[in-house]
Amino acid sequence: MKNQRGFTLIEVLVSVAIIGITSVLFFVGFSTSSKGTFIVDERETAKNLAESQMEYVKNQVYAASYNSSPELSNEYIGYSANISVSAVGSRDGNIQKITVIVNRQDKELTRLEGYKVN
Repeated sequence: MKNQRGFTLIEVLVSVAIIGITSVLFFVGFSTSSKGTFIVDERETAKNLAESQMEYVKNQVYAASYNSSPELSNEYIGYSANISVSAVGSRDGNIQKITVIVNRQDKELTRLEGYKVN
């Protein structure tokens, strides 16, 4: 019986602790990566929505104010676009500065500014 070799309790506990720490670090990294991916996706969606809203406004008849595209509320739940218009001083007065702000759950994600000429 003296020649039998095996693992001691301390060796087993140390190896279980190392495996546990490694697993925790893996899951923390996975969680951080998932959160980062969600934030990037949210911002990219907001940027694309702002660009599409700007194009929508530029294709509308010249007006003092504009509403957001009706497809925004149907396809992108939780997102909203606020469009503001201000006149730019020019000789003919037919230039507008358009500002599109895209929010998600009352948090501003992106702001896009452009100009519309009549």
